[in-house]
Amino acid sequence: MTEFEALLAASRTAVERWVKARMGRPADAEDVLQETYLAAYRSFPALRNPEVFLPWLLGIARRKTADWYRTQARRREDLVEQLPETPAAAREDSAVEETLEALPERDRLMLRLFYQEMLSQKQISARLQIPEGTVKSRMNTARSRFRDAYPYPPKGAKPMVKKLPKTLPAYTIEWTREPAFPVIWEELMGWFIVPKPGETLVWGMYDLPSRKLDVSYEMAVTGPASVHGLEGVSIRAKTIPPETELSPEDPMRATVDASNGGQDEWTFIAQIKDGYTRFLAAEHLEQGVRTITTFLDGEAFTRNWGFGEDNCGTPVHLAPRGLIRREGDRVTASVQGDVMDLVGRCRLTLDGAAIDTVCLMDLGMYEEGMVSEQYLNREGRTVLWRRFNRDDWAQDRCGKRWSELLPENERITVNGQTYVHWYDCLCVRE
Repeated sequence: MTEFEALLAASRTAVERWVKARMGRPADAEDVLQETYLAAYRSFPALRNPEVFLPWLLGIARRKTADWYRTQARRREDLVEQLPETPAAAREDSAVEETLEALPERDRLMLRLFYQEMLSQKQISARLQIPEGTVKSRMNTARSRFRDAYPYPPKGAKPMVKKLPKTLPAYTIEWTREPAFPVIWEELMGWFIVPKPGETLVWGMYDLPSRKLDVSYEMAVTGPASVHGLEGVSIRAKTIPPETELSPEDPMRATVDASNGGQDEWTFIAQIKDGYTRFLAAEHLEQGVRTITTFLDGEAFTRNWGFGEDNCGTPVHLAPRGLIRREGDRVTASVQGDVMDLVGRCRLTLDGAAIDTVCLMDLGMYEEGMVSEQYLNREGRTVLWRRFNRDDWAQDRCGKRWSELLPENERITVNGQTYVHWYDCLCVRE
């Protein structure tokens, strides 16, 4: 194996994650990757320091991705010129494009160079032959004007005013014969917040059978953010500890500690793009040091934040696919491995209020031996989330099977195995 091949093998996963996150279709991503590797092979003899191979290769990938988008833009411009002037043709541009076109030429130029051609402020300075300080000033002005003109402007984080009840309200779930309705589900899996400007949320975990609130979290989108050139939003998460601290022997203690990483407040970055919601980066505490991991960090990131093939995320548009079937307390899956599907329509009566919902069920996507039920309203927002553990889940740590630990709790069978209801989550939005 040559030096180039060895360095490429060590860097390939990170580069592929970066390119696939930027491209809409896998075939387009493969084309860009092939162009990147070919260009890197030709230029490798000029690389003086092999220790910077990965950032050097990512730089090539960035340029090749920009080249691809410029080519697509030129093709689209050629097509638009051939179309008749009709209202339908005018609607071809997205809200972003329409907003850009309405800006002054200088603002439009700055934003296109930075976001579409992915040039750094230093590179923009060289191209336009103006000082970097001027680039920064003009960029801030352009961003501000874009935010003011964009039809869905950021509203800022709203103050948290609603609180969760200290005790889980009574609820009933009535399964109906009506087909499950499709929903647009934009929430981040496991955290319930939608990664869009202005979104806020409070959610909490309720132990069963005690029904007491063990911990809750305040979530708020704080503004735009960028990770390795990918645009998303920054989300602040804050832990609200319970009035009575959980004992070390309480099985919920380990789950609560794992959910917040031992931190009172932290951030992560996420986005909605190409029909998927995904995490891009997350902050965590490790031996007293705050560490940021991103989607390029492989297993260190994906084991906690990665969902879907190549961290594509979770799909926004949900409709029943027939992959999971639920009949009473029996659940069967028609495919092997982790799977998620809408399994039915339910009348959820929570604290006296009846809500028309669909049940989104997941088998093993969070972790092996775990099943969840997520009851979504017609707006695609979670009303109630329920967790079930396989009877032998974490038996070494807990010392008993879950049917022995929680003999009063509800049970279901999944592909013939017993699962025991452990805890619920409630969400409160503005």
